[in-house]
Amino acid sequence: MGAAQFDGRPSEVLLARLDQAKSIFNAGFAPRIYTIGGGAPGDRTTEAAASRTWLINNGISKKNILAITKGRDTLSSTKAYVEQMRKAKFSSVVIVTDPYHCYRAVKMAKDHGLKATCSAVKSGPAANSGIKYLARETGAYLAYVTVGRLGIKLSDRLISNNLYS
Repeated sequence: MGAAQFDGRPSEVLLARLDQAKSIFNAGFAPRIYTIGGGAPGDRTTEAAASRTWLINNGISKKNILAITKGRDTLSSTKAYVEQMRKAKFSSVVIVTDPYHCYRAVKMAKDHGLKATCSAVKSGPAANSGIKYLARETGAYLAYVTVGRLGIKLSDRLISNNLYS
């Protein structure tokens, strides 16, 4: 799943996810890496493009990466990568994201017909997140399973300076 990038440079949270995705790919657990995430208004690039560039610069072949420049929240990102996976005839996914985010990300992937597992990051700011992030993810999961699956749009984007502490 995507995370912030700054003018094409992945944030610490995104770097941890990219490093883990690279390890999973290199270990042979995935045939392709899908980078996901759009840009915010005013951005010169997207999360997906910044992620793709980082992976290429760190030894992953371009042919093994698909940058999906859509998605500004977990549900829209999930819908975007599921669409691409169906086109490629893939039916299972290993999602790389933060530990507390795994449960919701996997639930969404399964709700969209994929066999899904999660590889939670083991390093970076979100690896040992605090109570604020747990509370946010609990609320976001509950919102998704109660009204989000009914088509009521609830963004999981939350502005916080210290979400991971």
